[in-house]
Amino acid sequence: MPKMKTHRGAAKRFRKTATGFKHKQANKSHILTKMTSKRKRHLRGMEGVAAADVPALRRMLPSKAR
Repeated sequence: MPKMKTHRGAAKRFRKTATGFKHKQANKSHILTKMTSKRKRHLRGMEGVAAADVPALRRMLPSKAR
């Protein structure tokens, strides 16, 4: 049986934590001049992945899922 390959797009977008996965929040890449400082500040950091999406991530990231 060949090795499972990692989904490279998912590997660049998600990080494994002790309890699940986290991802960067959307709407923080460009055209930020019209956005308020409060909105930009609240979009900082990483957000947890929904529980319904975790099984799909485990399949896409087999080496990090353990």
